[in-house]
Amino acid sequence: MLSFRRRPVVETERMTLRLPTHADYRAWSGLREASIEHLRPWEPVWSHDHLSRKAFTNRVYWAGRAEAAGTALPMLMFRRADQQLLGAVTLDNIRRGPVQAGTMGYWIGAEFARQGLMKEAVQAMVHFSFAQLDLSRIESACLPENVASRGVLEKSGFKYEGVAQSYLQINGRWRNHVLYANLRNDRRGRTDVG
Repeated sequence: MLSFRRRPVVETERMTLRLPTHADYRAWSGLREASIEHLRPWEPVWSHDHLSRKAFTNRVYWAGRAEAAGTALPMLMFRRADQQLLGAVTLDNIRRGPVQAGTMGYWIGAEFARQGLMKEAVQAMVHFSFAQLDLSRIESACLPENVASRGVLEKSGFKYEGVAQSYLQINGRWRNHVLYANLRNDRRGRTDVG
């Protein structure tokens, strides 16, 4: 007998977050292409076929396998009013056992930035991670000068934990990142960064 698992869906006030499907290709590639200058300073260099249908198909297959294995939850963000793709938030590197943690990353299309949408999505994913996935710690990192991303994290309950030297290759260079974490039962005081 076949049994089908229900794929996770996270609802927010304005959005639905769900795994990517093959039908999302045009919206995804269009939004990424239209937002290239907005995203380039904060992301690794795109491969030559980054926006291709084949690359997206591989992304969809990876998302399904990773979710089924419990190692990642890569969600696309859709505005509920009109199903417009807005961006994505991914909980990756999910570790179980004594650590119960995951790493969160995200991006938003240029025309949808600075509308509180990413904060809404991150907060919903944090809640889902704690309540549904039983995680204890969500980590995230961003470039020190990415004021918008730092604001999203700080307004979503993440606290600054330090700096990771040469953490990721961004726009072709190894870059330091500021590290943040959100704990399910956070008893730490506020930790401000200068």
